[in-house]
Amino acid sequence: MKIASWNVNSVNARLPTVLEVLKNLELDVVCFQEIKCVDENFPRLEIEDMGYNVVTHGQKSYNGVAILSKHPFEDVQIGLPGDDSDEQARYVEALIMSDTPVRVSSIYLPNGNPFPGPKFDYKLAWMDRLIARAKELLTYEEAIVLGGDYNCIPRDEDCYDPAAWVDDALAQPETRAKFRELQWLGYTEGFAARDNRAHQYTFWDYQAGAWQKDNGIRIDHLLCSPQAADKLKAVSIYRDARAMTKPSDHVPIIGEFDL
Repeated sequence: MKIASWNVNSVNARLPTVLEVLKNLELDVVCFQEIKCVDENFPRLEIEDMGYNVVTHGQKSYNGVAILSKHPFEDVQIGLPGDDSDEQARYVEALIMSDTPVRVSSIYLPNGNPFPGPKFDYKLAWMDRLIARAKELLTYEEAIVLGGDYNCIPRDEDCYDPAAWVDDALAQPETRAKFRELQWLGYTEGFAARDNRAHQYTFWDYQAGAWQKDNGIRIDHLLCSPQAADKLKAVSIYRDARAMTKPSDHVPIIGEFDL
């Protein structure tokens, strides 16, 4: 089973590229972030024509997450528990009913900039809610993959120039500490477990020739419960998507599981 996470940066604006990538990669499950549309405007027919079931948690113009699956869904959770006043569409979760069921979340963690400030405070509070949900999920004793744009650069080696990001919310010690706290619950960071090379990126800004210079950062991650980590065979980053026509500034990260 191939499970991917990809911040598509507006699914409708980049639909031809999205469909081409899905065709090329033949993924079983895909977590989208930043779909940037309400549920009824998601290109459901085009995606379903490729054999996917779809669940979305959309928001007009901003944020928005989705899960695509070649298998049926059960037990769908819309929104991250813990704050009923939070209106930002950043979390969706579903149980994928394959031969071995696997629970998948699509996560769009807040950016947190400018740092310091209320947006960074919101980021940390959101991460605390994610940690609480992730801890609860471990009690299910299932194969779980928490895929998403975590807006966290885990190590200096996951950035082209750490000095350029020293004042950015994505590289703050508090951000990294909460990302480690997720792992200390019992989750394995897929790329770190199966590759872990330095300077392997999932995001390149549109500005200043970042893609051409390979000035990237690694902020898209797959966190796996013990039952999923035991079945994780490989993790890859599909850089080719960044060179396509009208690309997202992120590319898919893909985990291959023996599920």
